[in-house]
Amino acid sequence: MASSSAYKRKLSGSTDGRMIKVVATATAGTTIHTAVAGTTVGTFDEIWLYAVNSDTTARKLTIEYGGVASPDDLLELTIPAESGLVLVVPGLILQNSLVVRAFAAAANVVMIGGYVNAITD
Repeated sequence: MASSSAYKRKLSGSTDGRMIKVVATATAGTTIHTAVAGTTVGTFDEIWLYAVNSDTTARKLTIEYGGVASPDDLLELTIPAESGLVLVVPGLILQNSLVVRAFAAAANVVMIGGYVNAITD
C-alpha cells in the first residue's frame, strides 16, 4: 500500500503568506492560487480561502475557481461590511495548473487569505 503525504503551503498569489488584495472588479480576477501541475490521480491541492471586507458596505465577491465559465466555475457570495475571515472556499480540490482568481464589486477593499494542503497518494 502506497503512503500518502500532505503538507500545508501558502497560496501562490501571496507574498510570504500575507493576505491578497482583490484589485480586479471584473473577469479575469486577481490571481489567488495556481494549482499543482498535472492530472496524476492522487496529486492535488486542497484549497482553503477566507475573505476580509474592510469596507463599510457589504461587497459581492466572485471566485473564479479554475476557469471563468458561468455558472460552472464561479462562486459568488456577499462579504458583510467590516467583516473578516469569512470562509469562501472550504477545502475544494484542484489540479492541472488551473487558476483560482477573484474579483469584487469594489477594488482594494476585499482581501483573501488562506492556505493549500498539497496532497499526494
